[in-house]
Amino acid sequence: MSNIYKELKSEWSKASPNLAHCGQLLNSLKLEMVRSGYVDVEDEGEVNPQQKQELQRSRDMLEIAIEHSIKIKDNAAFERYMTQLKMYYFDYDKHLDSSQQMHKFMGLHLLYLLATNRIADFHIELERLPSALLLQNPFISPVLALENYFMEGRYNKILQAKKSMPSELYADFMDLLVSTAREEIASCMEKSYGKIAQKQAALRLGLKPGGHEMQALVKKRKWTLDEDGNFNYADLHMRQKEKVPAKDIAVHTLTYAQELEKIV
Repeated sequence: MSNIYKELKSEWSKASPNLAHCGQLLNSLKLEMVRSGYVDVEDEGEVNPQQKQELQRSRDMLEIAIEHSIKIKDNAAFERYMTQLKMYYFDYDKHLDSSQQMHKFMGLHLLYLLATNRIADFHIELERLPSALLLQNPFISPVLALENYFMEGRYNKILQAKKSMPSELYADFMDLLVSTAREEIASCMEKSYGKIAQKQAALRLGLKPGGHEMQALVKKRKWTLDEDGNFNYADLHMRQKEKVPAKDIAVHTLTYAQELEKIV
């Protein structure tokens, strides 16, 4: 495990690491961990130097694995690794020195939960963190501001906040959050307007009129244009009138009556 771990650390420290190779090394490390057995640590017990080193390496590996999952856009892997990493942050914290990257990864996780609209899980994670940290930490307080914007419906603030995130790792999840915010804006527009000019709609969504992203959103939400070239929302939520199958009802009623006569 030691040689693979060193190779992974060395490759990941490069300016442009080979993501495919790092993925292979991570898989090899996970297999080695399974074969050698996970470190058995008692809650109240002490760990020896070797156990502490193994815990440290496992935590380092998971932190790299999380960054790797973000770079290859594997959100399912991000969730799995984050679940495991939190065990090292909160369950093994008495046996390990604090990770210098803990706040960055906790902020990332909060942003991911917000971007996927899992607000209840977002607040559960907040309860793990000290209140002073929430207000002052540069990795976490910006995410709290985003959550306030989201809950207050100030989606334009979310669209503007992408450039002010504390780490480039936040970019992908910010894209996801911006997409979620745009869907909320679009939903509000549909409910608030009977129709709206294309340019005004694009402005509210923070998109270029006629651009690729705008066209994709229009197609996804099935927006149509009226004769004046405006988006027409009037018919979007009108329910189609359901036809009453009168003939079928009559047949079933007569059949039921005939069956009752047979019983009598």
